[in-house]
Amino acid sequence: MKNGVYSLLKARFLVNEDAVKNWRFIVFIILLGIIMIANTQRFEQKVFKIVALTNQAKELRSEFVDRRSELMKLKMESTVSDKMIEKEIFPSTVPPVKIKVKIEKEKGFFEKLWQ
Repeated sequence: MKNGVYSLLKARFLVNEDAVKNWRFIVFIILLGIIMIANTQRFEQKVFKIVALTNQAKELRSEFVDRRSELMKLKMESTVSDKMIEKEIFPSTVPPVKIKVKIEKEKGFFEKLWQ
């Protein structure tokens, strides 16, 4: 046990005759670690991008609500009449009249024939 710990601390497994197998395994573990670190980095970048896009969507949604409320305010009859009074266009005192258009039905061929 004592001899095994000393050989491990002195890294004799890296200089023995069969050290090539150990070096391959160490390089493999290092490559797996690098791949894992890169994968984690990409994941975190995507999370940050998602958070930024979510914040941007919230801002755009709030701006949309503000613009819609402004539009509703501008479409109100009182606002429109105030704007028209500034331009010296006053509301009508006579109520509007509905115009009805009568469409004459065209006579068919037989109706024209028997007239």
